[in-house]
Amino acid sequence: MAEPLAELDAEDGPGPKEDRHFVTALARGLAVLACFGRERRLLANHDIAEACRLPRSTVSRLTYTLTKLGYLQYVEESGKYRLGTQTIALSSMTLGGLDVRQIARPVLRALAQVTNASVALGVRDRLSMRYIDCQRGPAAISLNLDTGSRLSLARSAMGRAYIAVCSDRERTALYEELQAYDALAWPALRAGLDKAVSEHREIGCCTSFGEWQDTVSAIAVGFHPGAGQPPMSINCGAPTVITDGRFLMEVARPRLIEAVRGLDGVMGA
Repeated sequence: MAEPLAELDAEDGPGPKEDRHFVTALARGLAVLACFGRERRLLANHDIAEACRLPRSTVSRLTYTLTKLGYLQYVEESGKYRLGTQTIALSSMTLGGLDVRQIARPVLRALAQVTNASVALGVRDRLSMRYIDCQRGPAAISLNLDTGSRLSLARSAMGRAYIAVCSDRERTALYEELQAYDALAWPALRAGLDKAVSEHREIGCCTSFGEWQDTVSAIAVGFHPGAGQPPMSINCGAPTVITDGRFLMEVARPRLIEAVRGLDGVMGA
């Protein structure tokens, strides 16, 4: 299963005309780095230009600068770029600072064993969700996702659970970004998100049965870890060939809700 591309490119979101504090060049540089992933380790300038919707000349300047700074490395044999050591160091420091991962890991592992599914902790990354930890059950077939994988914010259970627990102000801003990104798809996305917010309030979780990937069923619960950290969410999912929505709702859901309840506010005030 291919890792999905980010749902926001460098030219989306606020720009200089809307926000005088917004640095477009910086946003584009970060968008270039965001193009790389577990299944996109090597990218040429034209690959990046297509993903970021930027001119190749602009991408060439950005990759040159990022290479000089150590955030990218040029591979002469292939004529492509990969992430450099500076990016790896930055990622390691970021994950190391998320102590909630260490606290949550035994909870994720236990839940994965009981449900025989994949259980992951995620945070928002622009208009996607990013796995920061993932544990798998003993099933022979599991989701081909791991730490660092990205999911759709609007269509995945994890993304919907995040939206369900974020503040009204942030939710409104996210809705505006999603609408601007794909105006044609927005009415259906909005209906799904409104339903997800109601689901989280009424049954304690959000669902996505074949809506993010037609072969994947998942549920998720959002929570606030505390200590000023942004909301997070935990999902529980598996390929539909081994786990259906009924099992997730009847067996996994109460266990997932109980597990997340123990993590809510775990980092303190």
